[in-house]
Amino acid sequence: MKSLKNKTALITGGTKGIGYATALSLLNEGINVVITSRNESSAIEAANQVNSSKKTEAKAIGIEADVKDFDSQQKAVAKVLGYFNQLDIVIANAGIGHFASIEDLTLEQWQETIDTNLTGVFYSIKSSVEALKKSEGYFITISSLAGTNFFANGSAYNASKFGVTGFTQAAMLDLRKHNIKVSTIMPGSVATHFNGHIPNDNDAWKIQGEDIGELVVDLLKMNPRTLPSKIEVRPTMPPSK
Repeated sequence: MKSLKNKTALITGGTKGIGYATALSLLNEGINVVITSRNESSAIEAANQVNSSKKTEAKAIGIEADVKDFDSQQKAVAKVLGYFNQLDIVIANAGIGHFASIEDLTLEQWQETIDTNLTGVFYSIKSSVEALKKSEGYFITISSLAGTNFFANGSAYNASKFGVTGFTQAAMLDLRKHNIKVSTIMPGSVATHFNGHIPNDNDAWKIQGEDIGELVVDLLKMNPRTLPSKIEVRPTMPPSK
């Protein structure tokens, strides 16, 4: 995108972690940001916090939306268009993790993981694709290195993230004819609240949320003739095992 100022971005699951840090990075580039969460008060609180830290005239708002519900996603996009009259960037960031052996993983845990991490990404692009056609926008998914590297107790999470990685690449081929750019970012260990973790000093070696936010900005600023479609990101120096 030649200029980011006055563009509008929708970030699913943007109340903390990668989503929140990315919202702040975009806002500081002059991009209006809509943060979604299943909890409306959390979304509004996150937007207020981002607004209090911004360095531009851009604005963040928070709205309730559930990525597992297509109707909810459609309503979120309609609200974005109602507030800002355009949608230029969609970042499918919402995700959860249930980790257990295949023997212990429950049907409910499997379904929630797939519905949130994979189907939720499909709903995010399906609900926004017409708006992105008009803006010739950018769709970015947050996958994981778990989307190419499997591990014990990761059957549900691996399945969802392998799916997101493949889905995003196929969507990229489908949508580039509309001048919509599509990329997936695949982080390794990130210092976030994911799966109940509380970031602390021991996370200093990990990727930080703002690092992913910076990467998103770099993608948006890249010359439109070039598309990094799949980006693996890992800590430079993880602890020795």
